[in-house]
Amino acid sequence: MSVEIERKFLVRGTEWKALAQGVAIRQGYLSTNPDRVVRVRIEDEKATLTIKGRTTGITRGEWEYPIPLADADQLLSDLCERPLIEKIRTRIAYKGMTWEVDEFFGDNLGLVVAEIELESEAQAFAKPDWIAEEVTEDARYFNANLLRHPYSAW
Repeated sequence: MSVEIERKFLVRGTEWKALAQGVAIRQGYLSTNPDRVVRVRIEDEKATLTIKGRTTGITRGEWEYPIPLADADQLLSDLCERPLIEKIRTRIAYKGMTWEVDEFFGDNLGLVVAEIELESEAQAFAKPDWIAEEVTEDARYFNANLLRHPYSAW
């Protein structure tokens, strides 16, 4: 089993945009049950199916598999819950770590969050100046929850 340990933060300003090139992501959910989230994602021309278990603290089980692009397109079009999540992801290296900044569009326009994946829950890391308030444990910011309660409705 793979394990995902990540922390999530709001982002201030736009300084981060000049640090790297972003890629478009389109993703949808076959299941948003907190015990078993099942996601389909297309990032550039690569498609994945990801299964995530219940989050405990900042850790959860995660399994990710490549799938054919045509299958992902069909799943996103025909089976995934609505609305789809649309965002630009920018990966930024900072002091030996990689930050993933997601700028959302559609019903979540205006939301910008940054995530950092860790080796352990206690791992120390440096924060860039553009990192703001931590929202790791605020379920409103989980991508799967942005379907039913989009940022524009807060």
